[in-house]
Amino acid sequence: MNVIRGVDLIVDNLEFITKRILEWYKINKRDLPWRGESDPYKVWISEIILQQTRVAQGYEYYLRFIERFPNVNTLATAPLDDVLRLWQGLGYYTRARNIHKAANQIVNNFSGEFPRDYRNVISLSGVGAYTAAAICSLAFDKPHAVLDGNVYRVLSRIFAIKTPVDTTEGARIFNALADSLLDKKHPGEYNQAIMDFGALQCTPAAAKCDSCPLAEICQSYMQGNIYEYPVKLQKVKVKERYFNYILVRSGEYTFIKRREDKDIWRNLYEFPCLETVKSIDEHELIESDFFRNLFGKTEVEFMKISGIYKHVLTHRRIFARFYEVNIADVHYEITGFLKIKRSEIDRYAIPRLIEIYIEGQGI
Repeated sequence: MNVIRGVDLIVDNLEFITKRILEWYKINKRDLPWRGESDPYKVWISEIILQQTRVAQGYEYYLRFIERFPNVNTLATAPLDDVLRLWQGLGYYTRARNIHKAANQIVNNFSGEFPRDYRNVISLSGVGAYTAAAICSLAFDKPHAVLDGNVYRVLSRIFAIKTPVDTTEGARIFNALADSLLDKKHPGEYNQAIMDFGALQCTPAAAKCDSCPLAEICQSYMQGNIYEYPVKLQKVKVKERYFNYILVRSGEYTFIKRREDKDIWRNLYEFPCLETVKSIDEHELIESDFFRNLFGKTEVEFMKISGIYKHVLTHRRIFARFYEVNIADVHYEITGFLKIKRSEIDRYAIPRLIEIYIEGQGI
């Protein structure tokens, strides 16, 4: 019999739970290109892509990424711009920057060989406890239990754990439970099983409780409150931001600039942008110092003004408006901006928000 402090239930059926999850997995596991992969590089890439990304979306990105960067050396020697360009549309671009940085760490610190030890794996840029456990268990069959959103949900519902997952005590309880349930002989298979179980069976909404192999022991199901789990203490604060983009037409050219600040979309390219505290109109834009500094006394013709494009990120809600302007002087330059042919903008990594506008307008 196992006792885990902080869980009301005396945990005496862990082997039963593990067995049922593995049996479920043999019948229901998803057919994914990285499933059964033992190459730690490919496991790593798949896990990073699937952070905050649905499998359906990440599937094609994974295939393209591995085709372009088949191993850690090709990734490490590639320009960061190439990595960001391939990542375009996935969002959370810090992941791409960390992947590139970690690839260089592997080349420089581990002679190009992916580290096998958990301590060294977790030392890589962008690799946390979950990703390190996934790599070590899936690629090296080492007994490290994974804890992602799916696993937190499954465990919190089975045991009706009211302790918030985002607290120190919650981390202790869930880590102990996850480790107790882990099949030490087949850790990689079990980790994949419980993650799939959460993704397909014990889903955030419309969970399939009627066909669940664990319904008979699931505490939240018996209490009729499964959607109250997992419990979270902190709520994400969402900040609203207003971006005013100026798409300059100067003959066949336009102007872009790389975002360098430690902010969203760092290292991606964008059109000249004025951020304001609220939505503004054309006249307020013209009267701004930003507009005057861009164009001085140059004659500018407004050709098109878009409606508001709303773009939602985890901690940000972006409201963007695009102003297309024309400058007759094809030799015009804007200090600090890169002058490119509009037809070649797809060579640069740009935020998905701008990509959506371009696709809709066909610039």
